[in-house]
Formats: sequence, structure tokens, C-alpha cells
Amino acid sequence: MSNPTKGYNFAINDIILKTKNIPKEKISIVTLGCAKNLVDSEVLFTQLKGNNLNVQHEDQGDARVVIINTCGFIENAKQESIDTILHYAGAREEGLIRKLYVTGCLSERYREDLKAEIPQVDAFFGTGDMFRLLRQMKADYKKELVGERIASTPQHYAYLKISEGCDRPCSFCAIPLMRGAHVSRPLDELVKETTHLVKKGTKEILLIAQDSTYYGLDIYKKRKLADLLRALSDIDGLEWIRLHYAFPAGFPMDVLDVMKERSNICNYLDIPLQHGSSKILELMRRGTTREKTQALLDAIRDRLPEVAIRTTMIAGHPGETEEDMQEMMDFVAKNRFERLGVFTYSHEENTHSFSLPDDVPEKVKNQRANKLMDLQEGISRELNEQKVGHTYKILIDREEGGHYIGRTEHDSPEVDNEVLIPVEGLKLKKGDFVMGEITNATEFDLYATVRKDGNK
Repeated sequence: MSNPTKGYNFAINDIILKTKNIPKEKISIVTLGCAKNLVDSEVLFTQLKGNNLNVQHEDQGDARVVIINTCGFIENAKQESIDTILHYAGAREEGLIRKLYVTGCLSERYREDLKAEIPQVDAFFGTGDMFRLLRQMKADYKKELVGERIASTPQHYAYLKISEGCDRPCSFCAIPLMRGAHVSRPLDELVKETTHLVKKGTKEILLIAQDSTYYGLDIYKKRKLADLLRALSDIDGLEWIRLHYAFPAGFPMDVLDVMKERSNICNYLDIPLQHGSSKILELMRRGTTREKTQALLDAIRDRLPEVAIRTTMIAGHPGETEEDMQEMMDFVAKNRFERLGVFTYSHEENTHSFSLPDDVPEKVKNQRANKLMDLQEGISRELNEQKVGHTYKILIDREEGGHYIGRTEHDSPEVDNEVLIPVEGLKLKKGDFVMGEITNATEFDLYATVRKDGNK
């Protein structure tokens, strides 16, 4: 097999490093990729902190030991991970840091190749190697810290990873190669962890997994996502629960009933659909068709008329023709998703799709992705404009540029719309809830006003 890392830029000499005076040794965890990676870093951080080590999230320029938690999902993510490793490999050569460790998905997938290409790294670890990494750091794994995770997000929201790995056979996805089979976390452990986070000030929990709808099948022999949502909803002080990454094939409809009956479960559903052509869905091994997907979306909107649906699409999968692309455009135009992200297809080795010719040129992939996003921008603007004059509960995330920046229940942090509220006359802080009237709207932002006594 050819070297899977061939073609990436491994030139350390091109990296400009700045010498810093480092007063004392610190450990920095640098996290790349998705929220699931972030949770892994938070668990590692908690264990290291529990061993009385001086650890921090991200490098603030004073670290002597750096741990990079990498992403290996698609081409751009892999190159970002490699560039980051190279930066710190150069720092290791210059003596600016003492030790460099690499963990996560890229390291799991390409460990031996990375060892050969970047010898400045002291050790590589895979996605299931936390115990070994702790031993390397002369730290003990502390069972009593399970459920005591220290979040790196703003205090008022946190991600909750409910399972690891994936059993789905999607032809384009390398996640099972890096994360293994689906493994659910026990329900009582998730309730304990969430309760701990809420006691420390968390008001919003974002449920994440590679496939959240599989939750419980392995350890309880049936889908238990609805039961988990009920149990989390019962936690006193938890104001918002947000569901991410629900697979469409075999979607557990009882989840919708729980969402409808519980006021602290957001009317928000992240359900990656990936395409609107039955032919491409079959090539992707998604286990569904356009017709079945449409029936599911209709059922969801029928039961939850207020729901905001977030989805993702992939442009340029092998075999995708202009006709298939038009089907996806028609599908998006018909369903008018509140939130939509688009990826271009990445030809990932050892996946089933890798056996197919990567026959859509990169330029065409990008053109199709841009065309789809142009369509979505118009839809998003129209849907946002319909909110003008209506009042929504808004969670404040930060203050920036003369505005408080917040979100409604229809928006997840980092990826979705934001609400901008003028600071003048208000005294709000991160984590406050307010009731705001929407006064203006753009494609991806809302503007609101709040009474001076606008706290919920």
C-alpha cells in the first residue's frame, strides 16, 4: 500500500518559531476537530488535574509539555492536524518545549507513518490509549473522577458524549476505522456527569455521538435515547438539552414524543442526511432512500411543528452526476432546512467509497457545494425574516463589539445562527437567559431588543 501521508507538507524548516522565556513547566492540551474530540480532551484534562499536574486547555505560550488531540476525518482536517504537529515538532527541536505527544484520530489511523515522518514527537497514542498516555505522564487513572469532567467550554454549556464509535456502514466515512464499534455509556453515568456539570453552572447540555439514535442498543438491547432524554430532563437546573447527530435510518420516533412533552428539551434536531438522490444514498450505504427520508422529515415536522432541523450534505461523492446534484438541490429547496452545512467529498482510504473512482473533479465539488450553500443562504434569510416581531428565549454566550451575543433554542454554539442584542442599558452576563424581540434578520444572524428588566 502506498504511504497514506504522502502529499502532505512535512517541512519543519518553513515554520517560524518565536523564542519565549518559560517561567515554569505547564502541560497544554491542544484540541483539533469535532466536539467529540473536545470531550476526550476534557476527560484527559480532568484526569491530569486530578493527579495535581499543571494542565491547561490550548497553548498559551508557556507550556513545556504539549499534547495534541488530532482529527483525521477528512482531507482538510488531516492537513490541519499535520500542520499543528509540525509546528510543535519545530518547537521541540528548538528546545521551546520539552515533550510532545500526539493522540486522537489521525494518530490512531496513521501512527506508524507519522512516527517515520515526524520523529520529533516523543510518543503517539490512539483514540483508546488514554490509560497509556496517563502512564506516560506518570499519572494514575482515577476512577473516582468518572462523571467529574471539567468542561473547557464556557461554564453555561457543555457537550455530553453519550457513546463512542459507530456500527453504521457508510461508504465514505472513516470514523469506524479510528473510533471502532458503537459503545454506549451507561445511562446512570451520563446522569451523574450531567448533574455534576449543572451543579457547576451548566445550563445547556448538547448530546453528541457518532450516531445518537443507536444509544442503548449494545448495553440495553434496545434503543434508549428517549429514556436518556427523560432522565436528563429531570435534572433540576438544566434548562436546555440539545440533540445532535441523529441518524435517519431507523430513527426512534419516541424521541419526538419526549421532545414534545419536555419543555427543557430544545426544539432542535441535528440529523445528517448527506444527500437528496436515492442513487447516491445507495452508493453511500446510508440504508435509506430519498422517499423514506422525505417521509421521516414530514413525520418530524408533523409532530414537532416548531422544530429547527439542522443537516449536512456532501457534494461530489463518486458517481454523482449533474442530475444527482439537481436532485439534492430540489430536496433542499423542498424541505427548507433551518440550518445546513455542506462538505465536499473526501476520498478516504480503506473506506468502501475509496474503491470507487473519485470521478468528480475538485473544482466541480467546490462549485456544487457553493451552489448548494447559495440556495441555503436564501432559505435561511427568508426563515429568519419570519422571526422578526416575535419574542424568543435567548441564552447569552458572550459580549462582543457593543453587543451581547446569544442563541435561541434553534441554534447550537459555533455552527448556527446568533442573536445580537445592543449592550446599552443592559447588564447581562454569560449564561443569562433573556426574552428578546427580533427586530432584524440576515442570512445567519438575528438582531433583538430586550427590556432593561429582560432577565428570564
